[in-house]
Amino acid sequence: MTPELWLDERGRRCPIPVIALARAQTQWLNENNRASRVVGVLADDPAAQYDIPAWCRLKGAEFIGEVVAPDGGVGVGYIVQFIAKSNEAQ
Repeated sequence: MTPELWLDERGRRCPIPVIALARAQTQWLNENNRASRVVGVLADDPAAQYDIPAWCRLKGAEFIGEVVAPDGGVGVGYIVQFIAKSNEAQ
């Protein structure tokens, strides 16, 4: 999956990368968009490998996995998908 948005949080310690991800999810929710969104977070804090998947479990997002930073820089890219909720049950 290719992220529609990359959040470059390299050089910032956790929980800042998770906070940036939460802000991106809030913005997505406020758009009332029914489409899912794939977001990438670039982070070089080793704690991100634990914090980002844990945040996904708590917030109903899907942790897709880790990739090499697409710009060839330091850190890891963490791929997350915000899942659109269906209105069919209403």
